[in-house]
Amino acid sequence: MKHRFLAKRYWNTMTTPMGAVVDLAKQYSDVINLSLGDPDYVTNQEVIQRAFEDAENGHTHYTDSLGDEELRHEIIKYYEEAYEYKVGSKEVMAVVGACHGMYLALEAILDDGDEVIIPAPYFTPYIQQVELVRGKPVILDTYEEDGFQIDINRLKGLINHRTKAIIINTPNNPTGACFSKETLEAVGKVAKEFDLLIIADDIYDAFTFSDPFLPATTMKGMQERTITIGSFSKDYAMTGWRVGYVLAPDFIIQCMRDINEGICFTVPSISQRAAIYALRMRETIQPPMIAEYKKRMYYAYERINAIPNMSVLSPQGSFYLFVNIKKTGLNSVDFCKELLEEAHVLAIPGIAFGGCGEGYIRLACTVGVAALKEAFDRIEKMKVCCAHNLQ
Repeated sequence: MKHRFLAKRYWNTMTTPMGAVVDLAKQYSDVINLSLGDPDYVTNQEVIQRAFEDAENGHTHYTDSLGDEELRHEIIKYYEEAYEYKVGSKEVMAVVGACHGMYLALEAILDDGDEVIIPAPYFTPYIQQVELVRGKPVILDTYEEDGFQIDINRLKGLINHRTKAIIINTPNNPTGACFSKETLEAVGKVAKEFDLLIIADDIYDAFTFSDPFLPATTMKGMQERTITIGSFSKDYAMTGWRVGYVLAPDFIIQCMRDINEGICFTVPSISQRAAIYALRMRETIQPPMIAEYKKRMYYAYERINAIPNMSVLSPQGSFYLFVNIKKTGLNSVDFCKELLEEAHVLAIPGIAFGGCGEGYIRLACTVGVAALKEAFDRIEKMKVCCAHNLQ
């Protein structure tokens, strides 16, 4: 929107397909919303109760600007127990969700014009986050035929003297792909060869359905050049608490801390208390939730591949399916429009996640199997899905 009171750099900004879904969801009373990645689980009741008790007992003040010391201790303890990986107390910082952590990290490391390589399909805000701190996003396309793994030769071809970092997101939003150990090791080798940083967006680390999750920072020689973004939003159904963390070398954490002095100083104390209890109870909270999402994902996978003109790869992680709709003959925006108008099912067009996402839609399995069944029963009846040989 152009207005004399707005900064000129924002005059040409447009609402993305991701941003538009909130209004679209209100168009029909019976919409089945498979668009946004907000878990349908309510935060564990014991976590809520413990945080409430802590508030009553006086935890309503600012915490240390790096975060509640007890929370940071629990994060350090978690990485040691889960990965036999040691993190120093000055190498972890609580943040107001993963996006806040990503902003602080990018602001800390990028000079104007520095380039950040972003594998696509990508989490939509990455582009704006890099541009917000005056960096330049450089897109590395990945493809379904490669399992959405990173092609190392294409990665190397994008590196120049302005390249500063590579963002990796595994399990991936939107594709659900998990980067293999071989892919992660190869990316790490490139980072060492060209002296680059890795920014690992690990917010779906609990949602892996086959091989165990491997944090990039735990690989040999990677701790000194990896910034890990963690969150309680998905792994503990705590999206509204707005709490996450960053692991990074101490000088990066210190810079982030200084930047945050002028933004929000610290994370809400009550949210940090809740995160402490979530971490302590993770072996109780996570297994049934992950099992339920896995059940939903495989149910959706089977239903999708039984529908003409639609297909999807076998689930690997996250709670997203990146559905191939190329045989319908429609682009992703038009398909999602018909999906909403004809089936009253809301999804995100693949183009929202980068150019190579065209021909796909993203479905979030954040509703139960009964709702998924109703959604796919409706989709099966759509003309564009029943038609044959559209191409």
